[in-house]
Amino acid sequence: SDGSIRLHQMTSEYPLMQWNGSTNGQPIIALQWALTRPAVFFALDASSNIYIWDLLENDLLPVAKETIASEKVVTMTLLGEPEKANGLLGIVLAKESGQLDIQYVKKKWALP
Repeated sequence: SDGSIRLHQMTSEYPLMQWNGSTNGQPIIALQWALTRPAVFFALDASSNIYIWDLLENDLLPVAKETIASEKVVTMTLLGEPEKANGLLGIVLAKESGQLDIQYVKKKWALP
């Protein structure tokens, strides 16, 4: 609820990494690992900002932030085929009006 993200491994109650205030205090409403690239995850905050984290590139801050200004985004999910090396990775955004928007992610964050 405060924008903090914690990375855990299943065998410990203590996080391996913790990022406080990663969304400037906005609650995180969705977070998902990339299906095609294990070191990348996406976080959606309550202000319709999407943060892209690539832990191989930078493990302190997100590598990109995208604001969806047209309409409030209420949740997101990722789509892709992890068994294929084509690097196609998409984000499905569910908007407050009920519309779905699909956007494709740059290859550098999608390739295995």
